[in-house]
Amino acid sequence: MSIIKFPARRDERAVEAIDAHAHVMQRDLPLASQRHSAPKRDFTVDEYIAVLDRHGISHGVLTAPSFYGTDNHLLLAALRAHPNRLRGTVIVAPDVDAETLADMDEAGVVGIRLNWIRRPSIPDVESVEYQRLFAAVRDLGWHVEIFLEGSKLADVLPLVRESGVDVVLDHFAAPDPMLGVADPGFREALKGSRAGDTWIKLSAPYRLGGADPQRYVDALLDAGGPRQLVWASDWPFVSYEDAINYGMCVAWLSDWIADRATRKTILAETPAHLFHFDSSSPNPAPAGTTSHP
Repeated sequence: MSIIKFPARRDERAVEAIDAHAHVMQRDLPLASQRHSAPKRDFTVDEYIAVLDRHGISHGVLTAPSFYGTDNHLLLAALRAHPNRLRGTVIVAPDVDAETLADMDEAGVVGIRLNWIRRPSIPDVESVEYQRLFAAVRDLGWHVEIFLEGSKLADVLPLVRESGVDVVLDHFAAPDPMLGVADPGFREALKGSRAGDTWIKLSAPYRLGGADPQRYVDALLDAGGPRQLVWASDWPFVSYEDAINYGMCVAWLSDWIADRATRKTILAETPAHLFHFDSSSPNPAPAGTTSHP
């Protein structure tokens, strides 16, 4: 087993559209015991960059998948290979040391991920260890990304918000399809959106149990507006690799939101600040036709 090493690429361009959630994967890496999926094949950073280029997406955010646990080496190597185009969120133990976090920050990490979905029990976010971690995240200017069922998110989200960190919720805040917008976790997401400290990813509608995502989009726009929303592909669509393609993900945003200015805010303006792309080079993007909505 070996971690793929990538040479750094100088590829500076203006922010035009940001994919806020994608993964890189390598099948021969050790897998964590607490996981709900596994990589179907290798999905490299160069493959992802090529996908972005084909669809006119200028930048991306790599999210640590659950199945590697706290091993972030592959993700960090990918960030260092494309420092101007990629940012990332990592999974860490609550007792991670400050030096490790500083090294991750230098590599382009902008947040930690609490991927606690499908677990019989979850950690105590009010514990001394997690409160210390959240304080470190806050001091770095990072965010806490959460992937958790709505029934549990309803209890966890207010406590994480109380620690003073910015929060990003995966996949429409993962509401129960039987409850829809009445899901208690989704209601807490709306509160956080209104308060301006919680952002929600419009991503992976195929993980919503068949529910129509439009009702969630409408409720979120009414609550916090486009400045609390980001768009994401969820590439390479783990467990749905053969059913979903990137073009579908790009098209969905136009289906959900007719207004072009609103889409621009969600695609570029909001995520540029949230994921620290607004400090990237202001050089104009290379000429070419883009296909983002």
